[in-house]
Amino acid sequence: TGSPRRAAQLRALGMDLDVVPVRGNVDTRLGFVSSGELDAVVLARAGLLRLGRADAVTETLDPLQVLPAPAQGALAVECRDGDLVGLLAALDDLDSRTAVTAERSLLAALEAGCSAPVGALAEIAEGDDGLEVFLRGVVVALDGSDAVRLSATGPAHEALEVGQRLAAELLDLGAATLMPAR
Repeated sequence: TGSPRRAAQLRALGMDLDVVPVRGNVDTRLGFVSSGELDAVVLARAGLLRLGRADAVTETLDPLQVLPAPAQGALAVECRDGDLVGLLAALDDLDSRTAVTAERSLLAALEAGCSAPVGALAEIAEGDDGLEVFLRGVVVALDGSDAVRLSATGPAHEALEVGQRLAAELLDLGAATLMPAR
């Protein structure tokens, strides 16, 4: 994998995997396996599905073991103010926006970048008092030797605060020491 986040989480599984960095487009990376150079490559399943390459997926990693990058798979459209904004509003999915808000606020509060060994996954579900956001987060040492993994929940309309609260709890448990200095 070319992702430090994925590599760290794979190492943390304790399966004695030899995780090596790979670069290149999807065909290049899959070619490493078909040529026998590597036993496996880890790619984003969402990306493979978008490319019509679902047939290349032989195993899906459980997000309880390997959390995706914050906002992984979320698509965004940006435009100038004007009539187009109203038309694009129809594409907005409130659950996706809420999940992305929680995940990105976690990342921001950790002051981590896209290459940091941070995973997050938010789900929106009906709770006793309305929609709730359930956010899982993990920060892993790059060598997989240590990890801090927690979850938080709260009202969906407080997604930003749920992410910030979870980040604070992760930091309290030493998450900052697991991330490389920026």
